[in-house]
Amino acid sequence: MKPQSPLLRATVPARRLIRRSRLLQIALVLAIWLLGEGLVRLSGLPLPGGLIGMALLLWLLLSGRLSVFSARRGADWFLADLLLFFVPAALAVVDHREFFGLIGVKILLVILLSTAAVMLVTGLTVELSLRWRQALGRAASSSR
Repeated sequence: MKPQSPLLRATVPARRLIRRSRLLQIALVLAIWLLGEGLVRLSGLPLPGGLIGMALLLWLLLSGRLSVFSARRGADWFLADLLLFFVPAALAVVDHREFFGLIGVKILLVILLSTAAVMLVTGLTVELSLRWRQALGRAASSSR
């Protein structure tokens, strides 16, 4: 049997502890987000720190350095309580009474139309991509 290094022996209990604790998983997700924020501020990248943190988390997951089980419960908590993160935006709307009049109706109409346009363009793009892929498959099979 191959002897384990002391570092590997120390990380196994830490991984088990993180997998069992939702609070530690939330702290892990927040630490990765803060690391992304720090990298953006140090490097001067014109990108949101949360985006860099998400890319870092994706890299950690894909490289196998972080298990999905080490962040799943914490991420699930963030997703379950996502509505709480929109409370400040909702309170800002309440502070601006003009959004409840004609301006609000216009903004709502723009939001609904742009959402419908994005959904329509996405659907058409997927449909055209599938047709193109099928045509390539038919052409490849007929040339054999």
